[in-house]
Amino acid sequence: MNDHVRDLASVRDATDRLLSAVAGLDNASVTQPSRLPGWSRGHVLAHLSRNADALVNVLEGRPMYASEGARDADIERDAPRPLETQLTDLRDSAARFQESGAALADWSRTVELRNGVTDSVARLPFRRWIEVELHRVDLGLGYELEDLPAEFVEREVAFLADRFAGHPELPSTRVTDGTHAWSTGRASGGGPEVTVTGPAPVLLGWLTGRRKGAELLVEGGPLPVPPPL
Repeated sequence: MNDHVRDLASVRDATDRLLSAVAGLDNASVTQPSRLPGWSRGHVLAHLSRNADALVNVLEGRPMYASEGARDADIERDAPRPLETQLTDLRDSAARFQESGAALADWSRTVELRNGVTDSVARLPFRRWIEVELHRVDLGLGYELEDLPAEFVEREVAFLADRFAGHPELPSTRVTDGTHAWSTGRASGGGPEVTVTGPAPVLLGWLTGRRKGAELLVEGGPLPVPPPL
């Protein structure tokens, strides 16, 4: 069950940690490449700010973005900004998200996100938490998947397993960290075609395309390639 109040608090705390980490950069560091192909750290920070505003749009009943082209153009426009401007924008947009979440009365409805994706409005705080935590890793500032909160990692692996469930290009797969197990991939009349076992942060890295998964134990076939996010 989604606990939007608790998740909003987790988003706030994760954002505070992110802001503290980014405050140690300088203007030159913001222009350096991130771990995301083709994006500088400035692109990642700009995306985080514009994503917060996009989720405010959804919370308040508006389209997430004016268009996919407008989304990309806004990130490109904001990426070269100096560090202090990036920090102010990230702080202010995060505050707007928190304010909109605090004011929302009806958390039961279904909303539309990008590319026709729909979800419960109650899961938007968790989606924002995903953005903040994973993109902090993408900044390449020494914060790794293994540093993520254990609760977050478990929930995100479950979220991705559910997201990829039924995907025709992903074999029926059992994903397990030895304690918890999740099913994903296309439907199968019998058991899973492939079982993937490993530490939860490594599973998360593989499912998000941030790790190749060489450390994972795979039974029943080669390691599947998850669909792009």
